[in-house]
Amino acid sequence: MHPTEHSAHQTHPITRDKTFSQPIVWITTFFIGAFHVGAVVALFFFTWKAFFVALALWWIAGGVGIGMGYHRLLTHRGYKTPKWMEYLLTVCGTLTLEGGPIFWVAIHRMHHQNTDKIGDPHSPQDGGLWAHMGWLLTGQTMHNDSAELLPFVPDLRKDKFHVWISRWHWVPITVLAVVLFLLGGWPFLLWGIFLRTVVGLHSTWLVNSATHMWGSRRFATGDTSRNSLWVALLTFGEGWHNNHHAHPQSSRHGLAWYEIDPNWYGIAALRFLGLAWDVKADKLKAVVHTP
Repeated sequence: MHPTEHSAHQTHPITRDKTFSQPIVWITTFFIGAFHVGAVVALFFFTWKAFFVALALWWIAGGVGIGMGYHRLLTHRGYKTPKWMEYLLTVCGTLTLEGGPIFWVAIHRMHHQNTDKIGDPHSPQDGGLWAHMGWLLTGQTMHNDSAELLPFVPDLRKDKFHVWISRWHWVPITVLAVVLFLLGGWPFLLWGIFLRTVVGLHSTWLVNSATHMWGSRRFATGDTSRNSLWVALLTFGEGWHNNHHAHPQSSRHGLAWYEIDPNWYGIAALRFLGLAWDVKADKLKAVVHTP
């Protein structure tokens, strides 16, 4: 058995999870807790219109914004787009409540550089809950201008828009909340902001936790990354995490035809329209894989 195969099953019991040995980050915990309360309240304000609004925004924010924008474009530069498109994708990413691009990209680049080792901000080796959300709720508070993050994002720090939106990343989701309330009252607000955001957060967090704990491994990557169909469905293709760690710059994560990857389909659509170029897209038959 590969050493990473063994370590993946050595996740700490809950009493040893790093979350419970770190100080609480009260501001983050308050807002995330409030959104969870709002998500529960939303269940009592169900309408079909609010449901479909939430569904559309889940894809726009989590798929277009995080998957296509923050992750495959800004973090790994798996393709290029016009600047206006890059900025549009970035704004969509801010609608997830996952922070601005400088914070998000720096954390993810840090994760790739130190996967499952000291310096990985959210490794399951420190506990499953820590990897999922504990690293945000407890421990060291990190912002987009934290000294330890800045060396990971020299490209974004040179871009005035990314610096600005990283500071004011809460503005787009706040404006959206006001618009939704004016259009559809409490159902639109609770479903389109609170419930949708909570589902999106946990979906993204599952990439950090679940796809380093459970699933299949096509490539011997030297870490615990795994491929997960159910996480891929929740994140529009981000669950093919072992594929991604083996080929991080590939804008295509579902390397096999049967690996559903809507974020890749979106990038391919942009390329078809002439809005994406220099697209790095590996295919299964073009890469070496382990038996």
